[in-house]
Amino acid sequence: MAGAPLTVSVVSADQEVWAGEATMVVARTVEGQIGILPGHEPLLAILASGEVRLTLPGGEKIVAQAEDGFLSVANNQVTIVARKAGLV
Repeated sequence: MAGAPLTVSVVSADQEVWAGEATMVVARTVEGQIGILPGHEPLLAILASGEVRLTLPGGEKIVAQAEDGFLSVANNQVTIVARKAGLV
């Protein structure tokens, strides 16, 4: 795992649901579940409806529900854009 944490943004069509730093992001895509760690290769994936799990630098876990969207990874920045999203 690389040194710097991920900068993560989870947004829905009408609001920012959560933004901050995380050490890991796990999400469901149409091709299966994917885990993102710092240093991950650039990626664009279509989200499947389900949970997005975030692990924060202190070990705390945050769970969001997301439907109909995509996940983008580039330069330790993870952006999750969904038609509907909210914290669980």
